[in-house]
Amino acid sequence: MSGDYLWNRSGPPDEEIARLERTLAPLKLGGSPARVTRRGAWRRVAAAAVVVGGAVGLAWMAAPGEDTAWSVAGMAVRRGQVLHPARVPLELEAEAVGRVEVAPGSVVLAAGGKRLRLRKGEVKAFIWAPAREFVVDTPSARAVDLGCQYTLEVDARGDGLLKVTMGWVAFEAGRRESFIPAGAECRTRQGTGPGIPWFEEASAAFRVALEEWESGRAGALEAVLREAGPRDGLSLWHVMTRAPAAERGRVFDRLAQLVALPAGATRESVVRGEARSVDLCWDALGLENTGWWRGWERRWAE
Repeated sequence: MSGDYLWNRSGPPDEEIARLERTLAPLKLGGSPARVTRRGAWRRVAAAAVVVGGAVGLAWMAAPGEDTAWSVAGMAVRRGQVLHPARVPLELEAEAVGRVEVAPGSVVLAAGGKRLRLRKGEVKAFIWAPAREFVVDTPSARAVDLGCQYTLEVDARGDGLLKVTMGWVAFEAGRRESFIPAGAECRTRQGTGPGIPWFEEASAAFRVALEEWESGRAGALEAVLREAGPRDGLSLWHVMTRAPAAERGRVFDRLAQLVALPAGATRESVVRGEARSVDLCWDALGLENTGWWRGWERRWAE
């Protein structure tokens, strides 16, 4: 079933949800409720709680913490609660934050406030809160909302894939950061953190070359530069910020062939790791001016 019936009754009913409704029907307010004894009522409520737990996958009894910003079907989610929907998607709602759909089989921890922790599985987020307020931690990186809609997946190893459909997401772990705009994707891996983002239309050869370069394969940079196309400036900029000084000049040269760089962004200053020149290179991509995300401290230059 889709999750629509659970939230607005517009989709086909799920057997467990329908059974829950039948169980709670005698307790409905208004009209002429069926006669129910106090003991019978408590039994029905207890049975309903079991059905709710099985349907939406909330570990209610294991969460003594304070309320978070989130709720599920009108019930507050508390700090420390684990959400693990078994067969139907689970939708988290927060009026001042947004909506997050948790896919069946996923394991998500309510980390407190507006923060979530995706241990495995998939979440789809649609966020309208101010930038940087909504955060999803994964085993290998942190996804920080910059006003966006995205899908985040984490596999059993703790590696992940982020796909942004609207706005921006910052992916970070320790000293490593990636900035992913709409239409782009980025992997993250245990031990290394967020990788080089790419646009969905990037060629397969370019994506393979990026992966080989990130894995440290000798000679992979030549393939990255050769296979890069006009829309691959996003990826080349990230490669340039992570490449050793001896290789930055070559990446700059290829970027300059694909993007009209301003006079202030010189090869020498980029090789030296001067932040102003690197920012100018970013601005030339036509994605978003660096002033918009200047609050993110970039410490890539050694």
